[in-house]
Amino acid sequence: MTRDRGVEKPGMVPPQPAEESQTSLLPPGWQSYLSPQGRRYYVNTTTNETTWERPNSSPRTPSSPGSQRNFQPATVNGYHSSGTPVHQSEPVHMSLRKPTGDFQNPGSPSPGKKQSKESTITINCVTFPHPDTMPEQQLLKPTEWSYCDYFWADKKDPQGNGTVAGFEILLQKQLKGKQMQKEMSEFIRERIKIEEEYAKNLAKLSQNSLAAQEEGSLGEAWAQVKKSLADEAEVHLKFSSKLHSEVEKPLMNFRENFKKDMKKCDHHIADLRKQLASRYASVEKARKALTERQKDLEMKTQQLEIKLSNKTEEDIKKARRKSTQAGDDLMRCVDLYNQAQSKWFEEMVTTTLELERLEVERVEMIRQHLCQYTQLRHETDMFNQSTVEPVDQLLRKVDPAKDRELWVKEHKTGDIRPMDMEI
Repeated sequence: MTRDRGVEKPGMVPPQPAEESQTSLLPPGWQSYLSPQGRRYYVNTTTNETTWERPNSSPRTPSSPGSQRNFQPATVNGYHSSGTPVHQSEPVHMSLRKPTGDFQNPGSPSPGKKQSKESTITINCVTFPHPDTMPEQQLLKPTEWSYCDYFWADKKDPQGNGTVAGFEILLQKQLKGKQMQKEMSEFIRERIKIEEEYAKNLAKLSQNSLAAQEEGSLGEAWAQVKKSLADEAEVHLKFSSKLHSEVEKPLMNFRENFKKDMKKCDHHIADLRKQLASRYASVEKARKALTERQKDLEMKTQQLEIKLSNKTEEDIKKARRKSTQAGDDLMRCVDLYNQAQSKWFEEMVTTTLELERLEVERVEMIRQHLCQYTQLRHETDMFNQSTVEPVDQLLRKVDPAKDRELWVKEHKTGDIRPMDMEI
């Protein structure tokens, strides 16, 4: 994937004030400095404008030669040598995409033009491309609504005044899925209890002696009805047993240690985020230190130029060394911040894709076991149908005339009819 262009690191040596006798003739608000290449340029400390040309007494916005359009002598990690910050990122909430690869520090696009718009914005210690100046980023998985593309920014917590990290939202989704899986297992358990109770009642009813004295083919059919209840009870017992072993138990035992695994994952990402916040705090501290050193250097330079102090050249050199060291420290802090953000970025991509895979796996597992439930249900219906088939067969054979014949033969008392009495 293509990462966004990060921001310049503060690797530039702080500009050195020019030591010329004509400095006092500069218009108000202008200072003269030497670039690292030894070339003199001028900075308006009020407007942050820079130019190669010496400004005249009337305030104006100078223009720079075309040959020097990309030279940025007047900024060191977002600060002009006067100590005035180029920009400050306000922590606002907005919809953003992935963070940039580096912590940015935009400077003036050219010595004679105003500062360009910010190209990054830092929200909760994470640096994002500024939505007003950066083109929309290419999604990591543009053909899918993937976790790895839509959960970089923090979201306002509806329960309070704080924010919830995007990763935390994904994590809660996983834990909710685990809870739903558990509740489905409990639901199937209740279904099993109903089946077991139903089978128990069917078996008990099959032993009932009501109408046990029915005779003939109808008596046989009635006895088969009672036997079918016992057979059906056995079918439902087997159904409940299979529900337990093939549906309930797999749902309950799937990823038994899932919560522990998610907790470890949460701690890992949270630790990386804390480290990122710590690195960001170090950057801000180093930035503040650089500003103070630059102000000190500027003050000493001004005192020397207007002959208000007896400071020696050694004092100026010492101030320059401290300013340079502060710039180096800031550069080191920015490097460490960018490393921490890159590590967090990589782990976020890897982990969110893994969470996405786990969710697909969970849904597929539940789907398969619910399909197994419906299959067992169909089989139970087929077995139940088979228990009444013998009843159907016997009922078709019921013959009242034949039953009467058999009963009469067994219970007859005589076939001589009575006749009239004679006188």
